[in-house]
Amino acid sequence: MNLIEKMMQSSGDCVFLLSGGPKSHLARSSMLATAFSHRLVIRQPNIKPSINHSPLNGETRINHQKVPFVAELQSFQNEWHTQKLISADSLKSLFCALKPFTQIGQRWSGILSYEMLQWTQPIKLHHPPLEGTILGILWLVESWDKTSEPLSFEVGPPELTGVEYSTTSDEEHINAIEKIQNAIRAGEMYQVNYGRRWNGRLVEHPKQIFARLAKSNPAPFSAYFEARDLGIAIASSSPEILLESDGKNVMTAPIKGTIGRGKSLEHERKLTQELIKNQKERAEHRMLVDLERNDLGRVCTPGTIFRSRFDVEAYANVQHLVSQISGELHPDFTGIDALNAMFPGGSITGCPKTVVCASINELEGAPRSFWTGSAGWIDVHSGASTWNILIRTLEAHHNKKGWLGQIYAGGGITIESKPSAEVEEAKLKAAALLEACGWQEKSDKKPISKPLEINTISLNKAPITINQTGRIHYSLQKSNDVIFVDNLDSFSYNIIHMIVSEGKDVTVIQGRNGSNEDLASIFKANHIVIGPGPGRPEVSAITMSIARECLHRNTNVLGICLGHQAIGLADGMRLIRSPSGPVHGIPVEIVHTGGSILPKEDIIKMTRYNSLLLDGVPKTLEINAQQLSGNEIMGITNGSNLHGIQFHPESIGSVHGDKIIKKFLDLERIVEK
Repeated sequence: MNLIEKMMQSSGDCVFLLSGGPKSHLARSSMLATAFSHRLVIRQPNIKPSINHSPLNGETRINHQKVPFVAELQSFQNEWHTQKLISADSLKSLFCALKPFTQIGQRWSGILSYEMLQWTQPIKLHHPPLEGTILGILWLVESWDKTSEPLSFEVGPPELTGVEYSTTSDEEHINAIEKIQNAIRAGEMYQVNYGRRWNGRLVEHPKQIFARLAKSNPAPFSAYFEARDLGIAIASSSPEILLESDGKNVMTAPIKGTIGRGKSLEHERKLTQELIKNQKERAEHRMLVDLERNDLGRVCTPGTIFRSRFDVEAYANVQHLVSQISGELHPDFTGIDALNAMFPGGSITGCPKTVVCASINELEGAPRSFWTGSAGWIDVHSGASTWNILIRTLEAHHNKKGWLGQIYAGGGITIESKPSAEVEEAKLKAAALLEACGWQEKSDKKPISKPLEINTISLNKAPITINQTGRIHYSLQKSNDVIFVDNLDSFSYNIIHMIVSEGKDVTVIQGRNGSNEDLASIFKANHIVIGPGPGRPEVSAITMSIARECLHRNTNVLGICLGHQAIGLADGMRLIRSPSGPVHGIPVEIVHTGGSILPKEDIIKMTRYNSLLLDGVPKTLEINAQQLSGNEIMGITNGSNLHGIQFHPESIGSVHGDKIIKKFLDLERIVEK
C-alpha cells in the first residue's frame, strides 16, 4: 500500500507532506503520518479590533505589547483530551514551551494560519479572528512513512456543483487595487498582495479533492492536514517554500515573476528570456529578494547572507523567477527564531511588510485564515525545520450539512498593475482549485502542460565572506560607533548588516517610537544613519528631530531614502510626488559631482524604492547627485559630514553600494569647537 492509499484510507487525524513536483533540489521526499499521541491546538484570544485609523493612508499604529494566545496541548486516548494550556506571546515562546513534551528526534508538524502574524508583526488588526478561532494545529510525529519515489494519483473528475460564490465582486476588486495604487503614489508602500475569496459546498471529502489537485496541479510543497473531531481539513498544492533550516543554517526561496510555457523548445526559451529581461517582473523579484535578505538579517550572522541560486523554475503551466537566499544563523538564534522573523512570507504580503500586513487586513475586511499561512515541520530542540507558504490552498470545514470550502487567490499589486488584468489573473490562479472542487467547469483553454524544469541564471557576483563583524545593540550604549534609526522599512537589516560587516557596533533605535529626550545621547555617536521607511518623514518624530539638529552639528550623518528626505525638509526643501511616477526595485543611472562618500565613477547604478522626491533648492546644503534621465534629485550634502541619498545602497541591484557605506563609516568625527 503506497502513501496515497494510506492517506485515503485513514479515518482520523492525518498529516501528509507531498513533494509532488516532481523532485527538485528543494523538495526531495514525501512523508505521511496518521497515528498521534499528542497535538497542539492554537486559538485566538480576545483582542479588540484596531479601529479609527487607516494603515493604507499612512496611519499604521505600532504595537509591541502582545496579548498572549493560548494553545491546548492535547493527548489522545480514544478521543482528544486537553492535557495542558500553554500561554505564549510569540512563535518562539510557543515552540520553546513544547521542548519538555518532546523527545529528541521527534518533530511537530502542522499548519499555522496567516493571522499568527499578530505575534510576529508589531501591529493589531482591523479585523482579527473571532475569539476561540483555531489559528494553528500541530501534531507530534513519532514516526513517518516516507518515500522519495514519485506518487501517482488515480482519481476521477469532480461532480459539477456550481454552488460557489465569490465574496468580492470584480468591481470591489478593482476598487481595492486603485486604493493600493493611490497609497503607492503617496509613498506609503511599494507593493501589496491583495486576495479575494470563493466559498462553496463540497460534495466530496477534501482528501478526494487533494488527490485530484495533486494530479492536475502538482507542486513540490503540497500538503494535506485533517483534524477529524475539529472538522478542519487543509489541501494545498503550493510551489513555494518559506524557509528550510538544519539548525545552523537557514534558506528561503521566494517566487516572484511569472510567464507561460512554450509550445516548442524554441518558444519556451524565448519566453524564458522575456521573463528574465522583463523590467517589471525583475523589479518585483528584486524587491522580494531585498525583503527576504532583510528578514534573514534579523537572525543570521552579518556577512553570511547571500543569494546562492537564481533560477527560472518551470511548472506544468507556468515559469517563475525563483531566488534561493541562504545565511548562517547567529549563535544566539535557531530555526525557531528564523520562523518568527520571517512569518508571514514576504511574497504574499508585499513591502514594507509591517505596513502592508496592516493594510491588507484593512482592505480585505476579514481574516485570511490558513491561506498564505504556512505548513511544515519543526524539531523544537535543534530548530531544524521546513515550512511552505500555503498558496493554491483549499480550507474545508465540516458541520451538520457536510463539508464547506473556501479558496483564496490574488496577486501582488504595484503601480504598473492593470486592475482588470489583475482581476483575471486572480481568477486564473483560483481556477485549478475551483475545478478540483467541482465549482467550475474545466476550461476549454487547455494550458500547455510539461514536466518541471529548472534553468539556472548566472549570478553577477560570488558570495563575499566577511571576517570582521561588529555587534548589534537595541538600547543606547555609553559609547556608540553607529546609531541606526529604523523607520519600519523592510530593508533596514540589509543596511545594518553592511555596517556591522565593517567591524562597527550598531545601535538600532525605533524611529516611530523614539523620544526627543534621547537626542543628546544619539549625537554622542560617531556616525548616525537615518534609515528608509514608508510614508513621509514627519511620521517619525525622532527622524525629523535628528534631521533638524544635524544641520548644526559635526556628527557624521547619512540619510537614506526617507532619511534623506527628512534632511532636505529640515533644510527648506519640498517633498513632492515623483514626476516620473513611483520607482520601486529598479536600478537607475545616477550622475554625481563627487563628495566624500560617493564612488569615483561619474555615473553609478543604484536601485530606487521611492514615490516621493525632494524638490527645490536647499538653504545650506548642495545637490550633488541626480538621476541621469529626468534630473531628479538623488543626493544632497554639506560637503563634509552630512549626506543624504535617495537611492538604496543595500539593494541587491545597487552597484558599489557597499563602497558608499564603507566611505561614510571611514569619515572621522570632526571635533566640536
